[in-house]
Amino acid sequence: MKQTIKNYFEEIKILLRSLPSGVFGCFVTALFAMNLLANKSISLPWENWALDCGIILSWAVFLAMDVITKHYGPRAATQISCVAAAINLGFCVMLFLGSLIPGEWSQSFVFGSEQTINDALDKTFGGTWYVLLGSTVAFVVSAAINNFTNWGIGRLFRKNPDGVAAYAARTYVSTAVAQFADNLIFALIVSHFFFGWSITQCVTCAATGMAAELLFEIIFSFFGFRTCKKWKEQQVGEQYFRFMEANKSK
Repeated sequence: MKQTIKNYFEEIKILLRSLPSGVFGCFVTALFAMNLLANKSISLPWENWALDCGIILSWAVFLAMDVITKHYGPRAATQISCVAAAINLGFCVMLFLGSLIPGEWSQSFVFGSEQTINDALDKTFGGTWYVLLGSTVAFVVSAAINNFTNWGIGRLFRKNPDGVAAYAARTYVSTAVAQFADNLIFALIVSHFFFGWSITQCVTCAATGMAAELLFEIIFSFFGFRTCKKWKEQQVGEQYFRFMEANKSK
C-alpha cells in the first residue's frame, strides 16, 4: 500500500516535469482568475439568465484540459486538474489572510464611503467558504467529466484520431457536457441553497454559461489543435510515457 502511494505521487511529479511549464502556468493562472472574476455578474436583459465574468477565462481552463487529455490521457489531465485546484485553494488562503490584515485598500478612498468599500473589497478577495467549496467541487467533478468524455469520444475515431474532425468532436462535446455540469453543480451547491435560486434558474444559468463558454472554446480551438500536433511531433512528455509504460509491465 505504501509503495503504491509512493508510486502514485512519483507519477504526478514526473507528469509535472513532463508538462510544458507555460501550459501549466496558464492553466493555474486562468483557474485562479476565473474564480476571482466569478464574483462579478454580467447584466443580462433576460429573466432567469445568468452569467458572470468568469467566462472570460473559463474556456482557457477547459481548452488546456482538452489539450492535456489528447496528449497525455484523461488520467493525467485529471491529476493536473486536481493539482491546479489545490494551488488555487492555496492562493485563496493567502487572499483570505490578506483580507484579515488591518489596513485600507487604495480603491476605498471615496469620501464618506471608505469603510463600506474597504469591507466589500476584503470580502471579495477574502472569499466566502461556501462559494469556495462550491467552485472547487464543481471544477474537480467537471474536470473528470471533461477529460474522460474527451478521451471516450476520441476512441471512436479509429481511422484518423489526430485529424481536425476528431479533435473538434471530442473537444466541443466534452466542453459542452462538462461546462454544463460545472455550472449546474456550482448553482445547486451555492445559488440554490444559499441564495434561494429555483431549480429552473440553476438549470437556465448552467445552460447559458455552457453556451457562452462553448463559443469561446470553438473560437480558440485552433490553438489547441496546433498545440497537440506540435507536442506529438516534438515527442513532448516522453519521460512520463516511459514511466507509465514501465509501471504497466510490473
